[in-house]
Amino acid sequence: MAACGELGTPPSPNGEPLPKKTIEQVLDEQADSLMGLSGVVGVGQGECAGTPCIRVLVVKKTADLLRQIPSAIEGFAVDITETGEIKALDDS
Repeated sequence: MAACGELGTPPSPNGEPLPKKTIEQVLDEQADSLMGLSGVVGVGQGECAGTPCIRVLVVKKTADLLRQIPSAIEGFAVDITETGEIKALDDS
């Protein structure tokens, strides 16, 4: 019999319980708080080592932001990507 995590959820390959929510649900719940951090310019779903992850786009990776943004949220890895300023293009 294979080992299972909480409530019969099979563990992930690294032995951690699999997330109980979808990445979309986690992003819906966490996007506002992440976007509220000074220097964060975007939040979305990415892929890290072939697995869905949360991608946080920042103007510049600073020690302060690296302390404030967790390495994982509800079982999903967080990738911090430095993008510089993001501005809307002029439609005219």
